[in-house]
Amino acid sequence: MAKRDYYEVLGVSKSASDEEIKKAYRKIAMANHPDTHPNDKEAEERFKEASEAYEILSNKEKRSNYDQFGFAGVDGGAGGYQNVYRDFSDIFGGGGFEDIFSSFFGGGSSRRSSGQSAQQRGSSLQYNVTVDFKDAAFGTKVDVSYAHDEACDTCAGTGGSGTKTCPTCGGRGQVTRGNGFFQMASTCPTCGGSGRIIENPCSSCHGTGVKRKQEKLSVSIPCGSDNGTKLVLRGKGNAGKNGGPAGDLIIYVNVKPDKYFAREDMNVFLQIPISFTQAALGCEVEVPLIEGGKVRVSIPSGIQSGKSLRLKGRGVPRFRGSESDRGDMYLTVIVETPKHLGFKAKALMKQLSEAMGENTSPDPIPFEN
Repeated sequence: MAKRDYYEVLGVSKSASDEEIKKAYRKIAMANHPDTHPNDKEAEERFKEASEAYEILSNKEKRSNYDQFGFAGVDGGAGGYQNVYRDFSDIFGGGGFEDIFSSFFGGGSSRRSSGQSAQQRGSSLQYNVTVDFKDAAFGTKVDVSYAHDEACDTCAGTGGSGTKTCPTCGGRGQVTRGNGFFQMASTCPTCGGSGRIIENPCSSCHGTGVKRKQEKLSVSIPCGSDNGTKLVLRGKGNAGKNGGPAGDLIIYVNVKPDKYFAREDMNVFLQIPISFTQAALGCEVEVPLIEGGKVRVSIPSGIQSGKSLRLKGRGVPRFRGSESDRGDMYLTVIVETPKHLGFKAKALMKQLSEAMGENTSPDPIPFEN
């Protein structure tokens, strides 16, 4: 089967930034990792395909060669999936997926064999919250309800008493799948990678050392939060193994779009309509603010449609900053032409047109203007 274009594999454009490529690969890898999809050949192939694409596109030189010459420019240039692992902790932020990736390619065998009972950090969990535009700007609190693994209080997380060598992996903590050129090592499903199994499992947790718990937290969303803001709650993830620390709960913030306001960093944008007589003569209008209420703004005479006015300090507060440290608001004036004029209004408009001596054969305006 012919290879798919690397950009198509990751679902990004050819002009995608390094960060966009990294995010796209992260999403595919998390959704298709073989250790989370055992015996799913299609997921495994998607994972390998995405890893190969990321290996090329994350390297400036290889990406340049690929852009110029296609696959011919990178044949033999991919260093295998082990090279992808160099940046995997940066992509996934460490934690559980780093351990999964290492074990998948056999990188963790020496670590397990030398410390099968060593403490292991628990996996981190992800939770998405959606807040209103105003709440993201000025901060709010949201309730988060989620399930996570907690150390069993009956056996103190040990899983029971007495251990023996795992018969499945022979104490290695890993099993190997495949044969020939491409072999993959993964965590032993019987002992969970420890190389040992418990002879007298705890009756409460059945030897797992953990219990599933539903927890509810009140989480503070800081002022200045935006789409994609990442909040880390240390130790609120899954319990660790052998007394290891718990993972984290990672909160990702999504912001609902506002009907009238748009945002870019700390600045906000608003469009306000005025009549052409207001534009010609100048006026004062009241415009809404993101925090609520209105402010009176002077519109200078002769303003053109599309012109923007800056309202200093009326934007979004700095992330985790004070409400006084804010961006600006840019007010774009839209001059509206009346669609329906009465007899008297038409007569007055005609007099105005004659008085102004309007040009009936105007010169075109250059695009750069």
